[in-house]
Amino acid sequence: MKKELLAPAGDIEAGYAAIYYGADAVYLGLKHFSARATAANFDEGELNEFVGFAHAKGRKVYAAVNTLVEENELPELLKSLDICSRCRVDAVILQDLGVARIIREKYPELELHASTQMAVHNKEGALALQKAGFSRVVLARELTLSEIKEIAAVPGLETEAFIHGALCYSYSGMCLFSSLECGRSANRGKCLYPCRSEFAGENGSKHYFSMKDMALKDDILKMPVTSLKIEGRKKNALYVAAVTDYYRQILDGKGCDEKREENIRQIFSRPWSEFHLHGKDKTVVDPEFVGHRGLFVGKIEQAGKGRISLHIKHDIARHDGIQIDVPGEEKPFGFSLRQMQVGKKNVFEAKAGEETVIFLPPQAPVLTKGMAVYLASSGRVKGAYDYFRPRPGEFRQRIPLEVRVVIGRDKIIAAAGGQTAELAGEFLPANDRNKVAETVRGAFAKTGNTPFELSAVETENPEALFVPVSVLNELRRALYAKIEPETGNVDLPAVDAPYGGKKGGWIIRTDDINTLTEIDLGSVDEITVVINPDFDVEELKKLPKNKIRIGLPALERHPVVYADLVRRLFSGGYKKWEIGNWWGLSLLPDKGIDLSFDGSLYMLNTQAVQAAKDMRAGRVTLSVEDCLDNMCALAKTSPLPVVMSVFQDAPLFTSAVCIRANPCKGCPKGEKWLKLRREGKEYLALSKNCQTFLFSGRPLCFAAEAGQVGAAFYRVDFVFRRYSPSTAAAVWAQVRRFCDVPGTAKGNLISGGNF
Repeated sequence: MKKELLAPAGDIEAGYAAIYYGADAVYLGLKHFSARATAANFDEGELNEFVGFAHAKGRKVYAAVNTLVEENELPELLKSLDICSRCRVDAVILQDLGVARIIREKYPELELHASTQMAVHNKEGALALQKAGFSRVVLARELTLSEIKEIAAVPGLETEAFIHGALCYSYSGMCLFSSLECGRSANRGKCLYPCRSEFAGENGSKHYFSMKDMALKDDILKMPVTSLKIEGRKKNALYVAAVTDYYRQILDGKGCDEKREENIRQIFSRPWSEFHLHGKDKTVVDPEFVGHRGLFVGKIEQAGKGRISLHIKHDIARHDGIQIDVPGEEKPFGFSLRQMQVGKKNVFEAKAGEETVIFLPPQAPVLTKGMAVYLASSGRVKGAYDYFRPRPGEFRQRIPLEVRVVIGRDKIIAAAGGQTAELAGEFLPANDRNKVAETVRGAFAKTGNTPFELSAVETENPEALFVPVSVLNELRRALYAKIEPETGNVDLPAVDAPYGGKKGGWIIRTDDINTLTEIDLGSVDEITVVINPDFDVEELKKLPKNKIRIGLPALERHPVVYADLVRRLFSGGYKKWEIGNWWGLSLLPDKGIDLSFDGSLYMLNTQAVQAAKDMRAGRVTLSVEDCLDNMCALAKTSPLPVVMSVFQDAPLFTSAVCIRANPCKGCPKGEKWLKLRREGKEYLALSKNCQTFLFSGRPLCFAAEAGQVGAAFYRVDFVFRRYSPSTAAAVWAQVRRFCDVPGTAKGNLISGGNF
């Protein structure tokens, strides 16, 4: 199977570079609803030209409309989808279930690709999204090669896997860190990357969550996926060119090229890793330094006042960028090389192997023997990746237009696109009827700067009359000026009537039933018990069965471990279930269950809620990263009852990377809590069964505002963190009165929708 090489384009120059250096497809974002909101992104004119160029070269273009969409943003979303349709992109990459529903209903010509933000990390999740109409799923980066192979074997489903670029510590789509702590949501394209900050912890002050870059090299040949994806919509055209060229060489059977690899490292690169492709790897974090490192050229052998010397491993030249690792500093010390010597002579260029003296700028820190030196930018490499740029307008896509022209003795009429234009005149018989028709076609084919191209022209000239070209040109201009491309004519798909049932019920959600022993369960409408593969079913007998809902966790790489437990519980009469990820849809029976969607499935608009209803959901949970205005709007208009979580220790992220310092061999794998501090704030990291969860030191509490929402149910969560029965009872009593628990946080609740 031929694999597609998929390259990023943060702007049109990067797109041209990607195609020139061998990308089979390019993915990009529009000005709105892009998960890389700070990239330049494409306006309609740029997208139109670039898609035309790509299609002329036999390549594809995918538009990333992959952020969560609030209810009041749905009309603006339609404008973005209109642009995708008009510009004829090949597919839309998305996260929001509401966006998927709108495309299925109103833009069926657009393929649906499930973004990695949808957190597909197993075959069952992929199958659920395939059933929902997605033709392709972008797999979680954390997967091993064997897991990738299992999902790629699903018949009729395309798969896409990342092969190179930046990594997040968290599973994509399962990170709320930037959102809840900084007010800028990764799920809305605004991540501030707080995970790459320095934290104080039990192993000192380090960058515990700052990841190396992914670089799979020739391992990509072992991956049986449809598409191999390079990360980098915020990178420049030079980077895109170099990385695309490197992997094109590998796919074409020419192997890993060391020189090309060196070029990439000096353009932009953190240290490289294979992440977890061949199994768990605890070396994927770079705890000492953050940001671009560059190409290693050697270690300082001598350091003196204002200069260092070393035998360099690669050529360097004057004006190249140099970086040096300085212990205790977050980022390497960098400067532009102004002067260097070889053999005590000033040189413009030093060759690999030569002992080279590098003169330092005045602001240089104290440097010592053994410090690593890197080439962080190279004039030679900057000039090594030229690429073809078409002339502006050369590949502009135009709208096909059929024109009808009727010629009479005293007037001539032209009609197209629902508009007509006419000119009066006195038209005499022609010498050649056929020549008149050719002249009409020639005149109306001159579309100039209009968005149209003439696809057909019908001329009615029953009396064989002659019309001067000047008249035809004037008529054409008058007609084309009246015709506007169709925009904004699509309405949102209809949703069912708003839920009008019970309001104000109360739910407790827990993963430890013993936490509830001091709570009067008569005051609880429902108890959601989050299970694990080792869950003891006998524990459920401590609770009133008619109030129990069984919750499946958001993350499970191998859902088969739940299969027998689910069957036992279902056959035992437990018909109420809650899922936190798409894989739960494949694991649970199609019929006979009362299904709830947890907040990790992100319901921020009525279109998403209606899609959930169409997927068997009987209710949905509002996201804890949502704002109060949007929650209120959804509670009023949602076609399903909504649940609002009013107290929760929400994971700031969920990671497959273990934070523990000990080796994997012999690790007990049970719960271990670690305290961290960053910028005066306290955090708690939970390491459990090879996963890491990060929590704020302050739980979320929305009790004081909850009464404004009018939710069908309010929920109190005692999950992950351990609460004593007395503390849990006190929290329960407090929030039931719509009073906040002291020492809690609000997240984005009162942000006004700017998260």
